[in-house]
Amino acid sequence: MGDIQSLEDKVVEVLKTIFDPEIPVDIYELGLIYKVRIEDPDQVYIKMTLTSPQCPVAESLPIEVESKVNALEEVSRAFVEIVWEPPWNSEMMSEAAKLELGFL
Repeated sequence: MGDIQSLEDKVVEVLKTIFDPEIPVDIYELGLIYKVRIEDPDQVYIKMTLTSPQCPVAESLPIEVESKVNALEEVSRAFVEIVWEPPWNSEMMSEAAKLELGFL
């Protein structure tokens, strides 16, 4: 269990290095990551959304997420699924993101 949590923590650290190019907040704090699940000992499943279906990075952002998570030594394969339900809204942002963007 500790190894799974450790890997999940590393994945979250990587996700926090990926930014939406239009918003100065990383995708994790922005609330775009709905789920990180470790399958088997070294496969990572990420369920994420975008701020809107018309998001200019709709094609490139999921590829960037998959690529950066795959680069972790402990990961043999990362899978990214884009979902639209529930739709993203500003309430999904962390307190830090809301503060950064002036929502608080």
